Amino acid sequence: MPTFPAPETGIVLTHFIVTEDIARSRDFYADVLGGDVVSASEPAIVQLANSWIVMNTGGGPTDDKPTVTLAAPDPNTSSSFLNIRVANIQEVYDDWSAKGAQFLTPPIDRGAELRCYLRDPDGHLIEVGQANLAFLEELSSRRSTGAAVDNEASEATP
Repeated sequence: MPTFPAPETGIVLTHFIVTEDIARSRDFYADVLGGDVVSASEPAIVQLANSWIVMNTGGGPTDDKPTVTLAAPDPNTSSSFLNIRVANIQEVYDDWSAKGAQFLTPPIDRGAELRCYLRDPDGHLIEVGQANLAFLEELSSRRSTGAAVDNEASEATP
């Protein structure tokens, strides 16, 4: 049963997105990515794994954010993105593609991780990544023996 993100102690992390169409975005995060709808509209909330996606339309400044206007993103520019870590990227890529997700590329091996990107219906960028455990174990082994490590190959890059 999905729960509303209201901690009794400490904090929980949610991700708020501005959408042009609440129902379309809610259905994407629930039906394509496999989340559970907590609230259907204004704002829509979908519990996705161990976090929540909160969706609402944009708007002008309010008394608690007097200089901020919320708007859907420019799909060619991004200052942040949702990062979803998975156990089997190919399985997720195949499943979500079959459900209508439009990935920018198939999963690509970046050394420390395999990753690919997709966009939600409003153009929000989403990274899907899987740690390359064999690569990371080899890197750790090299470091523990004092062997040279190529820093560029050992880091995940944007």
